[in-house]
Amino acid sequence: MGKGDKKSRRGKIILGTFGVRRLRKKTFKPEVKPVKVAAEKEHKEKKAVKEKKEVVPVAEVAEVKEVKAVKTAKEKAPAAPKEKAPVAEKAPKAEKEKKAPKAEKSVKTAKPKKEK
Repeated sequence: MGKGDKKSRRGKIILGTFGVRRLRKKTFKPEVKPVKVAAEKEHKEKKAVKEKKEVVPVAEVAEVKEVKAVKTAKEKAPAAPKEKAPVAEKAPKAEKEKKAPKAEKSVKTAKPKKEK
Protein backbone atom coordinates (compact mmCIF):
# COMPACT_ATOMS: atom_id res chain seq x y z
CA MET A 1 0.00 0.00 0.00
CA GLY A 2 2.17 2.76 -1.21
CA LYS A 3 3.10 4.92 -4.13
CA GLY A 4 2.37 2.33 -6.77
CA ASP A 5 -0.98 1.19 -5.38
CA LYS A 6 -3.82 2.31 -7.64
CA LYS A 7 -6.45 1.92 -4.89
CA SER A 8 -4.81 3.91 -2.07
CA ARG A 9 -4.89 7.67 -1.64
CA ARG A 10 -1.11 8.00 -1.84
CA GLY A 11 -1.01 5.92 -5.02
CA LYS A 12 -3.66 8.08 -6.64
CA ILE A 13 -1.71 11.24 -5.78
CA ILE A 14 1.47 9.81 -7.32
CA LEU A 15 -0.35 8.60 -10.45
CA GLY A 16 -2.32 11.87 -10.67
CA THR A 17 -5.70 10.18 -10.92
CA PHE A 18 -8.97 10.62 -9.09
CA GLY A 19 -11.45 8.04 -7.97
CA VAL A 20 -13.63 6.89 -5.11
CA ARG A 21 -10.89 7.26 -2.52
CA ARG A 22 -9.72 10.69 -3.70
CA LEU A 23 -12.46 12.78 -5.17
CA ARG A 24 -11.91 15.92 -7.20
CA LYS A 25 -12.67 19.25 -5.59
CA LYS A 26 -15.60 20.78 -7.39
CA THR A 27 -14.98 24.25 -8.71
CA PHE A 28 -17.64 26.84 -8.12
CA LYS A 29 -18.89 28.42 -11.31
CA PRO A 30 -21.74 30.86 -10.89
CA GLU A 31 -24.37 30.34 -13.54
CA VAL A 32 -26.26 33.13 -15.19
CA LYS A 33 -29.93 32.46 -14.74
CA PRO A 34 -32.50 34.14 -16.94
CA VAL A 35 -34.75 36.58 -15.11
CA LYS A 36 -38.36 35.53 -14.99
CA VAL A 37 -40.89 38.22 -15.76
CA ALA A 38 -43.35 38.55 -12.93
CA ALA A 39 -46.79 37.75 -14.23
CA GLU A 40 -49.56 40.03 -13.10
CA LYS A 41 -51.92 38.35 -10.72
CA GLU A 42 -55.60 38.43 -11.39
CA HIS A 43 -57.55 40.22 -8.75
CA LYS A 44 -60.16 38.05 -7.15
CA GLU A 45 -63.50 39.54 -6.31
CA LYS A 46 -64.15 39.71 -2.62
CA LYS A 47 -67.16 37.96 -1.18
CA ALA A 48 -69.93 40.05 0.31
CA VAL A 49 -69.78 40.41 4.07
CA LYS A 50 -72.52 38.59 5.93
CA GLU A 51 -74.95 40.77 7.77
CA LYS A 52 -74.82 40.54 11.54
CA LYS A 53 -77.97 39.85 13.48
CA GLU A 54 -79.11 42.52 15.83
CA VAL A 55 -78.50 41.66 19.46
CA VAL A 56 -81.26 42.57 21.88
CA PRO A 57 -79.77 44.10 25.03
CA VAL A 58 -80.58 42.10 28.16
CA ALA A 59 -81.53 44.03 31.28
CA GLU A 60 -79.25 42.99 34.11
CA VAL A 61 -80.87 42.03 37.40
CA ALA A 62 -78.96 43.06 40.48
CA GLU A 63 -78.71 40.12 42.86
CA VAL A 64 -77.83 40.50 46.50
CA LYS A 65 -75.96 37.63 48.04
CA GLU A 66 -76.24 36.95 51.72
CA VAL A 67 -72.95 36.94 53.54
CA LYS A 68 -72.56 34.07 55.98
CA ALA A 69 -71.06 34.96 59.31
CA VAL A 70 -67.65 33.39 59.69
CA LYS A 71 -66.90 32.08 63.14
CA THR A 72 -63.48 32.75 64.55
CA ALA A 73 -61.33 30.06 66.11
CA LYS A 74 -62.39 31.13 69.63
CA GLU A 75 -66.09 30.87 68.84
CA LYS A 76 -65.79 27.39 67.34
CA ALA A 77 -66.46 24.55 69.67
CA PRO A 78 -63.63 22.01 69.96
CA ALA A 79 -64.27 19.13 67.61
CA ALA A 80 -64.78 15.72 69.13
CA PRO A 81 -62.09 13.21 68.15
CA LYS A 82 -63.19 11.22 65.15
CA GLU A 83 -63.60 7.51 65.58
CA LYS A 84 -62.21 5.23 62.93
CA ALA A 85 -64.73 3.27 60.95
CA PRO A 86 -64.54 -0.47 61.58
CA VAL A 87 -62.47 -2.21 58.95
CA ALA A 88 -63.99 -5.27 57.33
CA GLU A 89 -61.95 -8.36 58.14
CA LYS A 90 -60.27 -10.02 55.22
CA ALA A 91 -60.90 -13.65 54.49
CA PRO A 92 -57.86 -15.85 55.17
CA LYS A 93 -55.90 -16.86 52.12
CA ALA A 94 -56.42 -20.35 50.83
CA GLU A 95 -53.40 -22.56 51.36
CA LYS A 96 -51.57 -23.78 48.30
CA GLU A 97 -51.72 -27.44 47.56
CA LYS A 98 -48.46 -29.14 48.39
CA LYS A 99 -46.95 -31.42 45.81
CA ALA A 100 -46.16 -34.96 46.74
CA PRO A 101 -42.43 -35.38 47.45
CA LYS A 102 -40.46 -37.09 44.72
CA ALA A 103 -38.93 -40.48 45.33
CA GLU A 104 -35.58 -40.09 47.04
CA LYS A 105 -32.56 -40.74 44.91
CA SER A 106 -30.32 -43.52 46.00
CA VAL A 107 -26.89 -42.42 47.12
CA LYS A 108 -24.09 -43.85 45.04
CA THR A 109 -21.60 -45.83 47.02
CA ALA A 110 -17.90 -45.57 46.41
CA LYS A 111 -16.40 -48.38 44.34
CA PRO A 112 -13.91 -50.54 46.16
CA LYS A 113 -10.32 -49.78 45.27
CA LYS A 114 -8.42 -52.33 43.29
CA GLU A 115 -5.56 -53.92 45.09
CA LYS A 116 -2.37 -54.64 43.30
